[in-house]
Amino acid sequence: MTNTYSTYDEKQYSTLNLGPTHPATHGIFQNVLTMDGEIIIDAVSTVGYIHRAFEKIAERRPYNQITTLTDRLNYCSSPINNMGWHMTVEKLIGAEIPKRAQYMRVIIMELSRIADHIVCDTVIAVDTGAMTGFLHLFQSREWIYEIFEEICGARLTTNIGRIGGLERDFSPKVWDKINSFITEFPKKLVEFQKLIDRNRIFMDRTINVGGISVDMALDYGFTGPNLRAAGLDYDVRVANPYSAYDEFEFDIPVGTNGDTYDRYMVRMEEMWQSLRIIQQAVKNIPDGSFHADLPEFYLPEKQEVYSKMEALIYHFKIVMGETEVPKGEVYHSVEGGNGELGFYLISDGGRQPFRLHFRRPCFIYYQAYPEMIRGGMLSDAILTMSSMNVIAGELDA
Repeated sequence: MTNTYSTYDEKQYSTLNLGPTHPATHGIFQNVLTMDGEIIIDAVSTVGYIHRAFEKIAERRPYNQITTLTDRLNYCSSPINNMGWHMTVEKLIGAEIPKRAQYMRVIIMELSRIADHIVCDTVIAVDTGAMTGFLHLFQSREWIYEIFEEICGARLTTNIGRIGGLERDFSPKVWDKINSFITEFPKKLVEFQKLIDRNRIFMDRTINVGGISVDMALDYGFTGPNLRAAGLDYDVRVANPYSAYDEFEFDIPVGTNGDTYDRYMVRMEEMWQSLRIIQQAVKNIPDGSFHADLPEFYLPEKQEVYSKMEALIYHFKIVMGETEVPKGEVYHSVEGGNGELGFYLISDGGRQPFRLHFRRPCFIYYQAYPEMIRGGMLSDAILTMSSMNVIAGELDA
């Protein structure tokens, strides 16, 4: 911390460099704060510390190889990113996805949402000094990662699914793990809420902290839980249904103050709603195929590759990126863990996108952070950052 002097009313201010690598930043980004003691007078946010040129790399890759780039956006719920990209390509090529594959996607995406919200809400608790709930609920996140590992072999950056559906059907072990999760998770969530929700210290630290009005949130382009906490019930799953979401019953929780406590409570209730969606999907999952009939995009069975010339040709074309797609311009969005995750794709008919833009919700709402913390305490700024759930991987694509 270095001292500087301001000519304004002859007060002495200090400059605090919060980040880019600091245990309170929850990611690789920086905020240069002008401080009057513990009060934040002004703030300047800086992004770009993990710039990886996702969009330009994607424009040099075949469509099926872009999935691994989407993993690295919001890595707390990467399967939602994966499937959002797959649906964008399917929209471009006009693919019809079997209902069973859609339901399987919903199960995976809602498990991902729960995992994402577990990270956010438990970290809010940690930043108020409540470590026990964090350690307790993270066991449930581990259960979700075990399900992902059983489905695709990966846990965090999953590369899960394929253009046209899923790589394979759920095994009996996957179904066992899913059923076990939806049985045991509610108990864990209730215990966590008993520890935190009405805790006097937690409420004092979070209510009326880092608030944002619904009008200001809309001006900044907020979506997702941070917008719903301000009082607007916008949810992509309802506004523009995809993957059969219009066949499920669930509520959209909203807040009133748009403060840290509301953001916490909205995500907490969304976990219950995600659990409700998963239960419906498991109960009503239809029969049929787990992928569409898309030989140009879907790898044939290995045994067929070994024994049939046509399967070998398709395998080679897909792996080497020889598949061409029609010309077109599409935008598709899904409800990511932190809001509307969109993909704007322009195709010139070649093997790679002509232009691809990722709409990352974290990058958009992080612009409001300086205004949200101005005039507050430094300790409140950390809580506000936690409750926004800024994921550094989405800040600079």
